[in-house]
Formats: sequence, structure tokens, C-alpha cells
Amino acid sequence: MQHLDRQVIENALAWCQQGSSFWLCTVLATFGSSPREPGSWMAVNEAGEAIGSLSGGCVEEDFLQRVKEGAFERPVTVIRYGDPYDVQGANVTLPCGGILEVLIERLPATQATEAHLTTLLATLDGQQPLVRHVDLPSGRVGFHEDASLGPRVYREQVQGESERIYLRVAPARRLIIAGISAITAPCAAFAVTLGFEVIVCDPDATACAQFSVPGALVKAQLPSQHIASGACHGATAVVALTHDPRIDDLAMMEAVRTPAFYIGVMGSQRTSTARAERLIRSGGLTQAQVKRLHMPIGLALGSKTPAEIALAVMADIVRVQHGKAVDEL
Repeated sequence: MQHLDRQVIENALAWCQQGSSFWLCTVLATFGSSPREPGSWMAVNEAGEAIGSLSGGCVEEDFLQRVKEGAFERPVTVIRYGDPYDVQGANVTLPCGGILEVLIERLPATQATEAHLTTLLATLDGQQPLVRHVDLPSGRVGFHEDASLGPRVYREQVQGESERIYLRVAPARRLIIAGISAITAPCAAFAVTLGFEVIVCDPDATACAQFSVPGALVKAQLPSQHIASGACHGATAVVALTHDPRIDDLAMMEAVRTPAFYIGVMGSQRTSTARAERLIRSGGLTQAQVKRLHMPIGLALGSKTPAEIALAVMADIVRVQHGKAVDEL
């Protein structure tokens, strides 16, 4: 399954190429609970077709109705849904009782817009992370390279009274699962729920044909071959879950040569020690490369069942993604 951010930009690019202007909506901030985090996108074309989301549905319904009535024709609008002091957003009460601040851009179907969306799509597909900036109220947009960590959305004053909004754009999170085992399905299901693109690879075509997790893409090939094809970027996690060294070891040997942020393989401590020695002796890996491997994989939750082990794996991936040390938990 494609990550939702990518689906939004891909659809917006298609609309632009078809000559249709559209609105790109971005969550800037949330106050109180919210189902969508800052930086989340929704796009709507002139026909009222929408992709992505901003909330649980009430904000989307209001926005689509206003578009039909001819609202939001300015290049840029900022609206605070659920805020009694914002005339535009006060009529929508969020179920959580919070406030949702949204940036609304009216983008024309021009070559400049097409080039801008093409850059966004390439970034989501794994190119250099960028920061997209939008000037208020002119609506001028641009990019600059920035791979540093920080909030996904931030803003600053520029040129006196003008304000600029910055939006970090990075590759969509991806999980590559090497091998089909009892752990694979629950792990893939957890990952899909968390918003990862999920790719399952196994050389057994029959096992691939029988594997079914909604939203997960299955490839009947050696995981190492898929990894070596350039499938890993800096927002990719690679996990090997089979206990078969013919699959797991080869996947690890390829994964350490990529910028994947998490690489893990299942096995006991004893098995992991033996694997580390084998990867250095026969696989030609260095000590530094072996240290990148999370083995045994997952948080030590005392997991026993396949679902519990999958939970431990995904919890560890999320921990690393957010830069948390184990002793901080």
C-alpha cells in the first residue's frame, strides 16, 4: 500500500497534469487530541474529489461544502477549526473538543505547480529530505535541503510583518519484511495500521500467493534481491523473521549497505551471537556493520505468541524512529 502522503501528492500531480486546479490542505497544529498530526495532507480538486484527511470527517465535510460554495479562492488561507475566535472555523466543533489549524493553498494547474509536486513526490520516494516553505499571505512556495531533526511544521517572521511556514518533507515510512513466517502477518498488519508502506518478500511463490494482509505488497523474490534493487531509503526499516539463515543472513548483508534506519533479525541471544560471527566470517561484514543489526530483534516484552513478538518488533522500530533509548522507556 502506498503511504497516504504519497497518494495525496500523486493524485494532486495527476489533477494538475489534467489541467485542474486544486486545493492542498495541511494540518499546521493541533490543540487537544486529534487523529491527524501536523504536516498531514488532504487535496481536493475542482470536481470535489478528495484524497487524504485532516480529522475524523467533520472538517473535511465542512471544507468540501465551502469549496462548492466558492470559498477559499485566495492563494493561501489559514483557518482554525473549533476556535470560537476564528469566524471561519467557529461553526465546526471537533468531537475531541480541540482546535485544528489548517493551511489551505489554492494551486493552479501550471508548469510551476507540476514541477513543485514532482519534487515533493521524488522526496517522498526517497530522495534528499527537504523543507517546503510557504510565504503568507503571498502564497509563494519553495524548497531548501535540510536533513536535520525537528518538528514537522514550524514558522518564523520574515521581512517584517510577513510570516513563513516551514514543512519538513521526508520519504514515507517503509517496512520491508524478509520472509513469511507466523510472525509476518501480525507484523505487517501492525505496520499498516501505523502508516508504513509494507513490502513482504519471500522466494516461495506459493507462500506469497497464500499471504494476505490488507495494505501489504507481496513480492515472490529473495528479500536480498529486493533490498539490493534500491528499495531502502532513510525512512525504511528491514526485518527478517524466518529463522532461515539462507533468507535472513542474505537480507542482513544487503540491508547494512543501505541507509535504512532500522535493521533487525529474529533469533535468541545464542543464535544472534552465532549469526554475528557468521556474518563477519562468511558474509564479509565489518564489526561496525554488525553493530547496526538489532538482534535479538524487538523490545524485551516477554513476548511468546506471534502477535506479541510482532508487537515487540514494531514497538522497537517506533522507538528507534523517535530516537528513544531503551532506558528512556
